[in-house]
Amino acid sequence: MHPHIHAKTNADKAAIIMGNSGEIITYGQLDRRSNRAAHLYRSIGLNIGDIIAICMENVAEFFDLVWGAQRAGIIFVVVSNRLTASEINYILKDSGAKAVFCGASLGDKLLNQISQCEHQYILGADKSGWENLHRAMQAQPITPIKDERAGTDMLYSSGTTGKPKGVRFPLPEDENIAAGNALVMLAGGVFGLNADSIYLSPAPLYHAAPLRWCMTVHRLGGTVVVMNKFDPEKALELIQKYHINASQWVPTHFVRMSKLPPETRAKYDVSSLKCAIHAAAPCPMPIKEMMINWFGPVLMEYYAGTEGNGFTYINSADWMTHKGSVGRALLGIIRICDDEGNELPAGEIGHIYFEGGPQFTYHNDKEKTADSHNQQGWSTLGDVGYVDEDGFLYLTDRKSFMIISGGVNVYPQEIENLLITHPKIADAAVIGAPDDDLGEKVVAVVQPMNMADANEAFTAEVYAFLRQTLSGVKIPKSIDYRAELPRHPTGKLYKRLLRDEYWAARS
Repeated sequence: MHPHIHAKTNADKAAIIMGNSGEIITYGQLDRRSNRAAHLYRSIGLNIGDIIAICMENVAEFFDLVWGAQRAGIIFVVVSNRLTASEINYILKDSGAKAVFCGASLGDKLLNQISQCEHQYILGADKSGWENLHRAMQAQPITPIKDERAGTDMLYSSGTTGKPKGVRFPLPEDENIAAGNALVMLAGGVFGLNADSIYLSPAPLYHAAPLRWCMTVHRLGGTVVVMNKFDPEKALELIQKYHINASQWVPTHFVRMSKLPPETRAKYDVSSLKCAIHAAAPCPMPIKEMMINWFGPVLMEYYAGTEGNGFTYINSADWMTHKGSVGRALLGIIRICDDEGNELPAGEIGHIYFEGGPQFTYHNDKEKTADSHNQQGWSTLGDVGYVDEDGFLYLTDRKSFMIISGGVNVYPQEIENLLITHPKIADAAVIGAPDDDLGEKVVAVVQPMNMADANEAFTAEVYAFLRQTLSGVKIPKSIDYRAELPRHPTGKLYKRLLRDEYWAARS
């Protein structure tokens, strides 16, 4: 299905509700607005297979542009509006984007430094050197272009471990803009999404999961409620106000909601929820148990990546009997391999590969594409874990985050998941810092709920808390404090930045 089909049958139904402002875009309006975007692309000479970039906050116009691209055979790159000018320009240049669409929220200083594209449009302002997007769109017809053809996305990795890379797929073989895809089948068949879904999206649209799942809900004819940015109490308010029955989260969202005062959590009715999807990172087990007890057995977890090379799934009932798992494979076959590429038996930790999943390449990076595949042609996202006897996958950590301390492998995720359950800790990162004796030492960087707790007494309390669960080799050699950790709005932690800081200090 496709939004234009729903526009014919249910034009006045809300396709988009902006959670903070209450702005509503109907399916009829979305159809007309995306047609205008498609005409705009053609008017500036963009043809099938050309690339555009969108760098905006969460606004309704975001969907005009991506659905316009999807029906014009355009490849669309979405770029974080939190990046620096050099980071944005890197993606624009690397992707080969011929047009860029930005929001005025980027600010004049940043906008002045973006100059990589032939065509530049700005939403919400007039600025020298930039076309006003609203006026440009209003000048276009609301009818479909004559050469409609399905487009696709090319999304860049978040760059948490290095420079971001574009995940490149060919344009869909089926040119029909209403043709289905694997995510539509998963969303409908496994997660139960349909035309009656009222779906809350609390994360930035420039990330893979929020964008793709919102577009999937539109394909199914449901309503997407978009938060401008995540706020834990606002999310609960929207669930109650709009009777949200489907949603998608990352573990950081759950952590922040769990830290709300009990009386705040109790104020809101969340009983309308039938599906609370989460992914992006392993969820600390106590946090997930608390969320299941609070939301009900509606939590559904998956493990996948922008690359789309595999997909695992687990519901609440299976998770309660396989705690910590991210599920069994629905797409691809899970293979766990050692450093030499040999497959490992159940229970042994190794590199996670998928066999038989869709093929992908990293744009302009043959070496990274090759490194992501082994000699059998199986592909990996760079994560480490194991499979149990029942075929359930457990994530240990990313290979690049592993700490080798005195010859012993230490996986930070386990320590971080424990730290975050402490009632006085808002966020935590565990990294390997240089050590003359051990090579690397385990360091915890902690964001307290209250920075007044960043003292020796609290450090002693945290150590006592960790020693109840962790073996000696996993106990951090030091605990440092920060008012805020460098976390991506999608919930991913930029450990690379922290690690680089510690290693740079040594040199």
